Amino acid sequence: RAGYQTQCVGKMHVHPLRSRQGFEAVELHDGYLHFNRSARIPRVYHQHIADDYFYWMQGMGHKDVTDTGLQCNSYPARPWVYEEALHPTNWVTDRAIDFLRRRDRSQPFFLMASYVSAHPPFDPPECYMRPYMTGALSMPPVGEWAPEIGLSTHSGVHGVADRTLLQQAMAGYYGCMTHVDHQMGRLMEVLGTEGDLQNTIVMFVSDHGEMMGDHHYMRKSLPYEGSAHVPMILSGPGIPQGLVLDQVMELSDVMPTLLQAAGLEIPDSVDGQSAMGLLNGQGKWREFVHGEHSYGQLSNHYIVSSRDKYVWFSQTGEEQYFDLVADPQELRNLAGRPETAERVAIMRQALIEALSGREEGYVRDGRLMVGAQPKAILSFLEDRKGF
Repeated sequence: RAGYQTQCVGKMHVHPLRSRQGFEAVELHDGYLHFNRSARIPRVYHQHIADDYFYWMQGMGHKDVTDTGLQCNSYPARPWVYEEALHPTNWVTDRAIDFLRRRDRSQPFFLMASYVSAHPPFDPPECYMRPYMTGALSMPPVGEWAPEIGLSTHSGVHGVADRTLLQQAMAGYYGCMTHVDHQMGRLMEVLGTEGDLQNTIVMFVSDHGEMMGDHHYMRKSLPYEGSAHVPMILSGPGIPQGLVLDQVMELSDVMPTLLQAAGLEIPDSVDGQSAMGLLNGQGKWREFVHGEHSYGQLSNHYIVSSRDKYVWFSQTGEEQYFDLVADPQELRNLAGRPETAERVAIMRQALIEALSGREEGYVRDGRLMVGAQPKAILSFLEDRKGF
């Protein structure tokens, strides 16, 4: 509405598959979606038709990324089997650069280059994986509180038992990140040579990290640093260079931050906060962020500040408290200790306030209720078309 030409390239992860979510155009690559590969869904939503990257790969004479033998969300890792130019990370960069070439130069632009990588299966080009296979990698941190449980080599929640397989998974993960880093460099180079970089706000952010064996866990969904602590990097006009802040942000801050950076009005309905004032030392900022994830017996809620974290597992009632300044790897659970009781009570109360009135019944009579069943989709959303 403000006159920007808008484009998304890469992962959207929305339903239905081709929903544009407000973008003028989308060139889609969503990774491997099991549901959208079923013969039962309409042909127009089948991933081989609806996903632009998979459709393009077929046109290049290749069947599928799964021809590598790696499955979506699995942790065995191996180098990409085709030439690097065919990798989905390169494809997203190629299509983003092509948008910059053919965009309407009379309008400002908003481009979202959304990379699936680094996401399992980890299959970077061989040149990115090799250095991490031959180098010494630090093994994952394991807290004193970590469960001693059976470990998985596939896609389960628990860590990879075999040290060689774990190193392969880590090498694949790190290789994927380095690959993305270099492809982002390609994108920045084009912005620079075309003269747009000095007038462009660039934001780099991720939806989640990977546990990658930390505390004997894999995947995401858990409130520990490997999963929940993701980058938020900003550069461009009006943003101080080299400034590092430790205030807690969340993904709902992306929209108001970019709107204010563009000089546009932030709607009252937006939940997040703009970080532009924070970058210039102005305005107040939140003390805590509340996070949650439904995850069976590991369903959890957490309250995190810039210096500590409180975790409550809703199905068991277990509490954890970590001092992130003294113990950034979360090796020691300090919940239940007299010296942390006051701070734990403050953060527990913050969680009670965040959950009060929720339909799941997490709070009753001002207390957290163990066993309340999480709902992935709340009732007011279930009634909407498409669910």
